[in-house]
Amino acid sequence: MKTVIITGAGGGLGTTVVKEFLNKGYQVIATVSGEEKKRELEPHSLLDVQVVDLSNEQQTAAFVQNNIDKYKNIDAALLLAGGFAMGSIADTKSDDIQKQVALNFNTAYHVARPLFSHMLQHGNGRIVFIGSRPAINTALGKSMLAYTLSKSLLLRLAEIMNEEAKGKNVAAVVVAPSTIDTPANRKAMPNAGFDNWVTPAALAGILEFVVGDNGQTLREPVLKVYNNA
Repeated sequence: MKTVIITGAGGGLGTTVVKEFLNKGYQVIATVSGEEKKRELEPHSLLDVQVVDLSNEQQTAAFVQNNIDKYKNIDAALLLAGGFAMGSIADTKSDDIQKQVALNFNTAYHVARPLFSHMLQHGNGRIVFIGSRPAINTALGKSMLAYTLSKSLLLRLAEIMNEEAKGKNVAAVVVAPSTIDTPANRKAMPNAGFDNWVTPAALAGILEFVVGDNGQTLREPVLKVYNNA
Protein backbone atom coordinates (compact mmCIF):
# COMPACT_ATOMS: atom_id res chain seq x y z
CA MET A 1 0.00 0.00 0.00
CA LYS A 2 1.38 3.40 -1.01
CA THR A 3 1.36 6.36 1.37
CA VAL A 4 0.69 9.80 -0.08
CA ILE A 5 0.62 13.32 1.35
CA ILE A 6 -2.06 15.60 -0.11
CA THR A 7 -1.86 19.27 0.81
CA GLY A 8 -4.78 21.62 0.35
CA ALA A 9 -7.08 18.68 0.97
CA GLY A 10 -10.02 20.86 1.99
CA GLY A 11 -10.14 22.80 -1.28
CA GLY A 12 -12.36 22.40 -4.32
CA LEU A 13 -9.83 20.09 -5.97
CA GLY A 14 -8.41 18.56 -2.82
CA THR A 15 -11.59 16.89 -1.59
CA THR A 16 -12.02 15.09 -4.92
CA VAL A 17 -8.37 14.02 -5.05
CA VAL A 18 -8.54 12.65 -1.50
CA LYS A 19 -11.59 10.53 -2.43
CA GLU A 20 -9.87 9.23 -5.57
CA PHE A 21 -6.81 8.08 -3.67
CA LEU A 22 -8.81 6.53 -0.85
CA ASN A 23 -10.90 4.63 -3.39
CA LYS A 24 -7.68 3.30 -4.94
CA GLY A 25 -6.46 2.02 -1.57
CA TYR A 26 -3.79 4.59 -0.69
CA GLN A 27 -2.95 5.62 2.85
CA VAL A 28 -3.71 9.36 2.64
CA ILE A 29 -2.13 11.99 4.88
CA ALA A 30 -4.21 15.09 4.19
CA THR A 31 -3.32 18.59 5.33
CA VAL A 32 -5.89 21.30 5.98
CA SER A 33 -5.57 24.85 7.25
CA GLY A 34 -7.85 24.58 10.30
CA GLU A 35 -10.07 22.40 12.46
CA GLU A 36 -13.20 23.45 10.57
CA LYS A 37 -11.76 22.15 7.30
CA LYS A 38 -10.70 18.99 9.09
CA ARG A 39 -14.28 18.25 10.09
CA GLU A 40 -15.46 18.67 6.49
CA LEU A 41 -13.53 15.60 5.32
CA GLU A 42 -15.49 12.37 5.75
CA PRO A 43 -13.71 9.93 8.08
CA HIS A 44 -12.07 6.90 6.48
CA SER A 45 -9.86 4.12 7.84
CA LEU A 46 -7.06 5.13 5.44
CA LEU A 47 -7.39 8.89 5.98
CA ASP A 48 -5.18 10.81 8.41
CA VAL A 49 -6.16 14.50 8.41
CA GLN A 50 -3.73 16.95 10.02
CA VAL A 51 -3.87 20.71 10.52
CA VAL A 52 -0.61 22.24 9.26
CA ASP A 53 0.47 25.82 8.63
CA LEU A 54 2.38 25.19 5.41
CA SER A 55 3.67 28.76 5.42
CA ASN A 56 5.72 27.88 8.51
CA GLU A 57 8.85 26.04 7.36
CA GLN A 58 9.73 24.61 10.79
CA GLN A 59 6.19 23.37 11.47
CA THR A 60 5.96 21.82 8.02
CA ALA A 61 9.33 20.10 8.35
CA ALA A 62 8.20 18.64 11.68
CA PHE A 63 4.98 17.45 10.03
CA VAL A 64 6.96 15.66 7.32
CA GLN A 65 9.37 14.05 9.78
CA ASN A 66 6.60 12.96 12.15
CA ASN A 67 4.84 11.18 9.31
CA ILE A 68 8.04 9.55 8.09
CA ASP A 69 8.49 8.25 11.64
CA LYS A 70 4.88 7.05 11.73
CA TYR A 71 4.54 5.51 8.26
CA LYS A 72 8.25 4.73 7.62
CA ASN A 73 8.05 5.63 3.94
CA ILE A 74 6.21 8.37 2.05
CA ASP A 75 5.76 7.32 -1.56
CA ALA A 76 4.30 10.52 -3.01
CA ALA A 77 3.16 14.05 -2.30
CA LEU A 78 0.50 15.99 -4.16
CA LEU A 79 1.06 19.65 -3.38
CA LEU A 80 -2.34 21.16 -4.12
CA ALA A 81 -2.30 24.06 -1.65
CA GLY A 82 -2.16 27.48 -3.26
CA GLY A 83 -3.99 30.61 -4.29
CA PHE A 84 -4.79 32.90 -7.20
CA ALA A 85 -4.75 36.63 -7.89
CA MET A 86 -5.38 38.84 -10.88
CA GLY A 87 -3.27 41.89 -11.70
CA SER A 88 -1.18 43.34 -14.52
CA ILE A 89 2.29 44.83 -14.08
CA ALA A 90 0.69 48.22 -13.49
CA ASP A 91 -1.54 46.78 -10.77
CA THR A 92 0.99 44.50 -9.07
CA LYS A 93 3.20 45.64 -6.22
CA SER A 94 6.16 43.72 -4.89
CA ASP A 95 4.09 42.72 -1.85
CA ASP A 96 1.48 41.19 -4.17
CA ILE A 97 4.17 39.00 -5.74
CA GLN A 98 5.48 37.95 -2.34
CA LYS A 99 1.98 36.93 -1.24
CA GLN A 100 1.54 34.70 -4.29
CA VAL A 101 5.00 33.21 -3.85
CA ALA A 102 4.13 32.45 -0.23
CA LEU A 103 0.87 30.76 -1.25
CA ASN A 104 2.00 28.83 -4.32
CA PHE A 105 5.73 28.27 -3.95
CA ASN A 106 6.60 28.34 -0.26
CA THR A 107 3.78 26.02 0.78
CA ALA A 108 5.03 23.49 -1.77
CA TYR A 109 8.74 23.96 -1.09
CA HIS A 110 8.34 23.56 2.65
CA VAL A 111 6.97 20.05 2.07
CA ALA A 112 9.09 19.14 -0.94
CA ARG A 113 12.47 19.98 0.56
CA PRO A 114 12.51 17.51 3.49
CA LEU A 115 10.48 14.95 1.57
CA PHE A 116 12.86 15.02 -1.38
CA SER A 117 15.75 14.09 0.92
CA HIS A 118 13.71 11.22 2.34
CA MET A 119 12.86 9.94 -1.13
CA LEU A 120 16.45 10.12 -2.35
CA GLN A 121 17.53 8.06 0.65
CA HIS A 122 14.94 5.41 -0.22
CA GLY A 123 15.50 5.64 -3.97
CA ASN A 124 11.80 6.03 -4.66
CA GLY A 125 9.13 8.72 -4.70
CA ARG A 126 7.04 11.20 -6.62
CA ILE A 127 6.52 14.88 -5.77
CA VAL A 128 3.74 16.50 -7.80
CA PHE A 129 3.44 20.24 -8.18
CA ILE A 130 0.33 21.95 -9.54
CA GLY A 131 1.54 24.31 -12.23
CA SER A 132 -0.50 26.58 -14.44
CA ARG A 133 -1.00 27.30 -18.11
CA PRO A 134 0.25 30.91 -17.84
CA ALA A 135 3.47 29.68 -16.23
CA ILE A 136 4.13 27.63 -19.37
CA ASN A 137 2.77 30.13 -21.89
CA THR A 138 3.72 33.39 -20.22
CA ALA A 139 1.82 35.49 -22.79
CA LEU A 140 -1.30 34.35 -20.94
CA GLY A 141 0.04 35.73 -17.65
CA LYS A 142 0.00 39.45 -18.38
CA SER A 143 -3.23 39.93 -16.42
CA MET A 144 -2.14 37.66 -13.55
CA LEU A 145 1.48 38.59 -13.08
CA ALA A 146 2.09 37.59 -9.46
CA TYR A 147 0.30 34.26 -9.86
CA THR A 148 2.21 33.45 -13.05
CA LEU A 149 5.58 34.26 -11.52
CA SER A 150 4.89 32.14 -8.44
CA LYS A 151 3.86 29.13 -10.53
CA SER A 152 6.89 29.59 -12.78
CA LEU A 153 9.10 28.98 -9.74
CA LEU A 154 7.57 25.52 -9.36
CA LEU A 155 8.57 24.63 -12.91
CA ARG A 156 12.17 25.62 -12.24
CA LEU A 157 12.21 23.79 -8.90
CA ALA A 158 10.99 20.59 -10.55
CA GLU A 159 13.74 20.84 -13.17
CA ILE A 160 16.42 21.24 -10.50
CA MET A 161 15.07 18.37 -8.41
CA ASN A 162 14.94 16.06 -11.42
CA GLU A 163 18.53 16.91 -12.28
CA GLU A 164 19.59 15.98 -8.76
CA ALA A 165 17.51 12.79 -8.77
CA LYS A 166 18.82 11.35 -12.04
CA GLY A 167 19.54 7.64 -11.79
CA LYS A 168 17.05 7.12 -8.97
CA ASN A 169 13.37 6.32 -9.05
CA VAL A 170 12.53 9.78 -7.72
CA ALA A 171 10.77 12.35 -9.90
CA ALA A 172 9.26 15.79 -9.58
CA VAL A 173 6.18 16.15 -11.76
CA VAL A 174 4.38 19.32 -12.82
CA VAL A 175 0.70 18.96 -13.68
CA ALA A 176 -0.58 22.16 -15.27
CA PRO A 177 -4.36 22.40 -15.62
CA SER A 178 -6.32 25.08 -17.39
CA THR A 179 -9.36 26.33 -15.45
CA ILE A 180 -10.64 23.72 -13.01
CA ASP A 181 -14.40 23.31 -12.81
CA THR A 182 -14.97 24.16 -9.16
CA PRO A 183 -17.90 26.03 -7.57
CA ALA A 184 -15.61 28.96 -6.79
CA ASN A 185 -14.47 29.26 -10.41
CA ARG A 186 -18.03 29.01 -11.70
CA LYS A 187 -19.06 31.80 -9.35
CA ALA A 188 -16.12 33.96 -10.44
CA MET A 189 -16.72 33.32 -14.17
CA PRO A 190 -20.48 32.68 -14.55
CA ASN A 191 -20.50 33.22 -18.32
CA ALA A 192 -17.59 30.91 -19.15
CA GLY A 193 -17.85 27.66 -21.10
CA PHE A 194 -17.78 25.19 -18.22
CA ASP A 195 -17.73 22.16 -20.53
CA ASN A 196 -14.27 23.20 -21.73
CA TRP A 197 -12.82 23.26 -18.24
CA VAL A 198 -11.04 20.41 -16.46
CA THR A 199 -13.17 18.54 -13.93
CA PRO A 200 -11.65 17.77 -10.52
CA ALA A 201 -12.42 14.08 -11.10
CA ALA A 202 -10.49 14.00 -14.37
CA LEU A 203 -7.54 15.76 -12.77
CA ALA A 204 -7.63 13.41 -9.77
CA GLY A 205 -7.41 10.43 -12.12
CA ILE A 206 -4.36 11.90 -13.84
CA LEU A 207 -2.67 12.53 -10.49
CA GLU A 208 -3.27 8.94 -9.45
CA PHE A 209 -1.79 7.69 -12.73
CA VAL A 210 1.33 9.81 -12.18
CA VAL A 211 2.09 8.41 -8.72
CA GLY A 212 0.69 4.91 -9.30
CA ASP A 213 2.40 1.86 -10.74
CA ASN A 214 1.57 2.85 -14.32
CA GLY A 215 3.44 6.13 -13.99
CA GLN A 216 6.69 4.73 -12.61
CA THR A 217 8.60 5.19 -15.88
CA LEU A 218 7.75 8.90 -16.17
CA ARG A 219 10.71 11.27 -15.84
CA GLU A 220 10.74 15.07 -15.90
CA PRO A 221 7.12 15.33 -17.05
CA VAL A 222 5.14 18.53 -17.45
CA LEU A 223 1.58 17.42 -18.11
CA LYS A 224 -0.67 19.97 -19.79
CA VAL A 225 -4.23 19.21 -18.69
CA TYR A 226 -6.17 21.79 -20.68
CA ASN A 227 -9.26 19.92 -22.00
CA ASN A 228 -10.74 22.28 -24.64
CA ALA A 229 -10.07 25.55 -22.80
